[in-house]
Amino acid sequence: MPLSRRYTLTLSCPDQIGVVAAVSGFVAEHRGWITEANHHADAAAERFFMRQEILAESLPFGLEEFNARFSPIADRFGMKWKITDSNQKKRVVILVSKQEHCLYDLLSRWLSKDLDIDIPCIISNHETFKGFSEWHGIPFHHVPVTPENKREAYAEIARLFTAAKADVMVLARYMQILSPELCAQYPGQIINIHHSFLPSFVGAKPYHQAFERGVKLIGATCHYVTSELDQGPIIEQDVIRVDHSDQPEDLVRYGKDIEKAVLARGLRYHLEDRVLAHGNKTVVFR
Repeated sequence: MPLSRRYTLTLSCPDQIGVVAAVSGFVAEHRGWITEANHHADAAAERFFMRQEILAESLPFGLEEFNARFSPIADRFGMKWKITDSNQKKRVVILVSKQEHCLYDLLSRWLSKDLDIDIPCIISNHETFKGFSEWHGIPFHHVPVTPENKREAYAEIARLFTAAKADVMVLARYMQILSPELCAQYPGQIINIHHSFLPSFVGAKPYHQAFERGVKLIGATCHYVTSELDQGPIIEQDVIRVDHSDQPEDLVRYGKDIEKAVLARGLRYHLEDRVLAHGNKTVVFR
């Protein structure tokens, strides 16, 4: 049985008395039915975070009127907030280079409806997956990236993303460093999977870096992309144990499984509006 239509309200504001009462009271005043509620107070940042799912049919109005009626409360508490509708599928543009495992995993979850999303297009700096993408009925855009054309290439990616009316850009082992301008254009809308347990081993060949360092755990990190390489707010991470007998190619093989799972979980949290970023940290309501 499909889930009932829900509105998801997320917000953050300076930590203060009365926020929960004001929000819950507003929903109750209009006979709204809260089906899931989460909140967190960050004492160090003196900031409050909240996420509520509301049964859409329990409210006597839609999102436009919700916005108008709720805005005075949001202004009173200095909230940064948004509300989304579960009936509106999120649109995900995937960027990939030559490694297939994360792309294959995301498309498998899309086909099975495990990720109930729309994929308006796939963008790559190589033509490796053109036929594979088109076999799935997904438009493919080859946008080569060279040292000489990076400005034009990233402008074209931005154009394609905007034309697709997309909500989020996923770097599924897209092995290029995005320009600061592109990162700034879509803050909190670009998600990357990095094949390391950040902040360890940033940059290229992290599994080889880990092998040289002799670590006993390797991992993967799903994070938002910022202009600082591999330094954006972390959404999800996981690790696997390795030992002295493992070679770099073994670490790469183990890591692929972690990368797929971590990217899928991190993307799901983002799609379900469970991630609230503040500065270089995130609150994730699982």
